[in-house]
Amino acid sequence: MPRTIVAIVGSPNVGKSTIFNRIIGDRRAIVDDEAGITRDRLYGTGKWRNKEFTLIDTGGIEIANRPFQEQIRTQANIAIDEADIILFVADGKLGVTADDRMVAKMLHKVKKPIILLVNKIDEGIQIGNAAEFYSLGLGEPIPVSGAHGVGIGEVLDRIVDQISEEKAETNDEAITFCLIGRPNVGKSSLTNAILSQERVIVSDISGTTRDSIDTPFVKDGQQYVVIDTAGLKKKGKIYEAIDKYSAIRALKAIERSEIVLLVLDGAVGITDQDKHVIQYATDLHKAIIIVVNKWDLVDKDTNTMSSFTKKIRNEYKFLDYAPVIYLSALTKKRVDTLYEVLINVHQAYHTRIKTSLLNDVIQEAQVMNQAPDFNGGRLKIYYASQLFTAPPTIAFVVNEPDFLHFSYQRYLENRLRESFNFDGTPIKFSFRKHRKNER
Repeated sequence: MPRTIVAIVGSPNVGKSTIFNRIIGDRRAIVDDEAGITRDRLYGTGKWRNKEFTLIDTGGIEIANRPFQEQIRTQANIAIDEADIILFVADGKLGVTADDRMVAKMLHKVKKPIILLVNKIDEGIQIGNAAEFYSLGLGEPIPVSGAHGVGIGEVLDRIVDQISEEKAETNDEAITFCLIGRPNVGKSSLTNAILSQERVIVSDISGTTRDSIDTPFVKDGQQYVVIDTAGLKKKGKIYEAIDKYSAIRALKAIERSEIVLLVLDGAVGITDQDKHVIQYATDLHKAIIIVVNKWDLVDKDTNTMSSFTKKIRNEYKFLDYAPVIYLSALTKKRVDTLYEVLINVHQAYHTRIKTSLLNDVIQEAQVMNQAPDFNGGRLKIYYASQLFTAPPTIAFVVNEPDFLHFSYQRYLENRLRESFNFDGTPIKFSFRKHRKNER
């Protein structure tokens, strides 16, 4: 099921990005003393007590008419609308400001859990400063220090206590896939071709699809759910509300899917935006199929398809496991080839390998190519087992994980792909040090 979404909001320079970085454990958001640094929404994953959630950092909301303030406020409103939980951050050193009251007024209209954080409480004697924020009428304020991590554990406890335990309804027999790609590559047209009906609006105007649309259907006895998504645009380039709304909805669609179809425009070729949009899917370890659409518009000879595939492999070296198919949504030519690939990739995503067979392949791989010396030693694999499917996750018990060189992990992955059907699916590895008396 899609993760709970938590949005961080507040006026400028109260430390929202510092708290964002603290929660996700990474300095991804820009932190600066200058007000208004964060303009666009920024996404990350938080984890606490074995629960994961999506965290959104937003720009500062203020009364003053600074550059981009209208767009910043629009983005913050979208984040509030889409979020399940809201963290309202204020500055404990400044006390309650007019900007805080304006944000609080916005949040009073929201029927969602709101957690009030009073930041920059860096010393115990400053804790009393938080009491002033009761006047905002948003419940008990939590004194925190984003810079030093004080109080963040309590905030995370509050977040995970609010995360619903309800499970989304799923159809285990259905193959669920979504279509992503930059605007106007023909995702909606392809959805219509798949469904053989005008299920979604199709237009030549970039960005027509504004939401994610789930449609179940049956083909040759196999159940599917196709999710059409709004076109993603490169972050940092465009501030229109509709593009940001589309991005977060597409993220939800990817989370709900097992297989992601990256749709490219064969007539235009590969762009930087194409490489950007697939990052969501790879971060979530989804199975991936590359679909080259509008192939009917391409002037072809006997080498055109192989040349385009070679170009894709060069541009997407990290997706060398993803099958590439060519079709035309407009003419419906070769659309039927998609189903065989979907079934094969779905099976690969759920592949489970017998432990004995897995170890035979790994031991043979070690005999044929010994690990290189690295970090003062040579890796030796004692035992391997598959922990999970979707995606396949392999655990290795080794003499010392620090001896693993990335090139040898790549070698092991290649050997597994040669031995088993892992078409379209990533493989996750974990390496654990051998303990005495362990097999």
